Amino acid sequence: MNRIEFVIAASLGLLLAFAVGWFAYWLVYRFTRVTRAEMGELEAMASALHEAEEVRDQAIAYLQEREAELASQLLQSEAELRAAMEGLRDARRENEELRTALERSRERG
Repeated sequence: MNRIEFVIAASLGLLLAFAVGWFAYWLVYRFTRVTRAEMGELEAMASALHEAEEVRDQAIAYLQEREAELASQLLQSEAELRAAMEGLRDARRENEELRTALERSRERG
C-alpha cells in the first residue's frame, strides 16, 4: 500500500467514523427529545406534585397541632385523676378513723 492509498483509506475511515458518530447522535437526539405535549404533561405533573406537597405539609401541621392538644388533655386528665385518687385516699382514711372512733365509743358505752 503506497502513500496515496493509505491517505485515501484513512480519509474514508475518518469520514465513515464521522458519519456513524453523527448518525448515532441524531438517533439519540431523536429518541430523547421532549415534545411540547410532554412538556405540558411534565408541567401538569409538577403542579400536581406541588399541590400534593402543600396538602402533605398542611396535614403534618394539623397532626402536630392535634397531637399537642391531645397531649395537653392527657396531662390534664392525669392531674385530675391524681387529685381524685388523693381525695379518695383521704376519704377512706377519714372513713377508717370514723369507723375506729365509732367502735371505741360502742365499746365504752
